[in-house]
Amino acid sequence: MGLDVGSKTVGVAVSDPLGWTAQGIEIIAINEGNKEFGIERVKKLVEKYEVTGFVLGLPKNMNNTSGPRVEASRNYGALLEETFGLPVDYQDERLTTVEAERMLVEQADTSRKKRKKVIDKLAAGLILQNYLDSQGPLLKNS
Repeated sequence: MGLDVGSKTVGVAVSDPLGWTAQGIEIIAINEGNKEFGIERVKKLVEKYEVTGFVLGLPKNMNNTSGPRVEASRNYGALLEETFGLPVDYQDERLTTVEAERMLVEQADTSRKKRKKVIDKLAAGLILQNYLDSQGPLLKNS
């Protein structure tokens, strides 16, 4: 499961069983200030999609330094590990939101209002797809 963790939403994506393709599936509303992280919804999705691990986007600065959002993503990853006991990997997500927005504008000429509703889901899909591409297919039963 790929996650694009923000301060207000978490974009969610899953892969096919062989780990070849990623598909954005939904956006979960969260509230960092109130310590509401959408874990109950994540739990339902983990069960539904038989998730075996997580890939979180790591929003590094363009100069490869880490800022407060990197720390927030790592904290979310630690919460996932503690809650689910599944491995958590991190994928550099620099420019994935920009790429997602460009795709929506170029391919679908989507309005700004509509883009806002799907951008995190698409970014999660790009994060997971980039991770899958870097790992190669996950061959089951081999």
